[in-house]
Amino acid sequence: MALNVLVVDDSETVRSIIIKTLELAGIPIGDVHQAANGREALAVMRDHWVDLVFSDINMPVMSGLEMLAQMHEDDTLKTIPVVVVSTEGSTTRIESLKKQGMRAYIRKPFTPEQVRSVVKEIMGDADV
Repeated sequence: MALNVLVVDDSETVRSIIIKTLELAGIPIGDVHQAANGREALAVMRDHWVDLVFSDINMPVMSGLEMLAQMHEDDTLKTIPVVVVSTEGSTTRIESLKKQGMRAYIRKPFTPEQVRSVVKEIMGDADV
């Protein structure tokens, strides 16, 4: 089964790297949506079926934290797994993100193997 993915980062280059890494990891990808901030991401999730979100934390307009908080308040969106991809990796921050609904954390820079492992953990072996 191909996954519909949303990649949220204010850097177009980082979004491209995440998408390319998913391909290199052998993840079956269906539709790929992109957003430059949390507000754009919420709009995409309301308009399109998304199986998995990869999101940065620090972005203009609406941060990844604010996006997670709004997703948590929405009965439909709160079921979508979110993987945070960031250079910021304090234990306190990661625990806080988990409480807000983050399913996994990947620290930049990352490898295709790390991405594949996280996707398999979240989606199950059958889907990857």
